[in-house]
Amino acid sequence: MKLIITKLLRDENGFIVSAELILVATIAVLSLIVGLAEISHGVNQELEDVGSAVGAVQQSYVFNGLCSPNKAAVVGSYFNDERDLCDSQFDLITNGAAGEGHYGHDRD
Repeated sequence: MKLIITKLLRDENGFIVSAELILVATIAVLSLIVGLAEISHGVNQELEDVGSAVGAVQQSYVFNGLCSPNKAAVVGSYFNDERDLCDSQFDLITNGAAGEGHYGHDRD
């Protein structure tokens, strides 16, 4: 039993694998952070495009009135859709990241 414990204490084969694993895991986490930030930016831009498309839909309608020779009549109607605030594209503006001190809480 003492021989097995001595062999395990002197064995250094796992050290290289552990160091490589830490390096690979660090690179993977950093690339995931960058990738997810780009995905977030892309999703925000696509949602802005969808919102701009919905805002650009023309919702105005007109229907004419009807009347018959027997003096029956139905009046027509008209609705004009005006342009709303934030209906244009590029209303979403990104700004830099803010740390804890940028919200009015100054720390010394």
